[in-house]
Amino acid sequence: MSLNDRIVVRPDVVHGRPAIRGTRMRVSDVLSLLAAGATVSEIVEDCPYLEADDVKAALQYAAAQTDHVILTAS
Repeated sequence: MSLNDRIVVRPDVVHGRPAIRGTRMRVSDVLSLLAAGATVSEIVEDCPYLEADDVKAALQYAAAQTDHVILTAS
């Protein structure tokens, strides 16, 4: 399974927000934990339904979302 396959966006799961597949854990929740200083090991320990690759996938997803062209009207 690639990291991209670990993130799902479905209208019936957390209102269509990006989430870790098979859970209701939003990508934003994982990012918030990391931003607060939690390590990957701590996140996986506190959320046993997650794997280290799920955390990596959340980071990869967030990075991809910020890597796009922004057009401005002039």
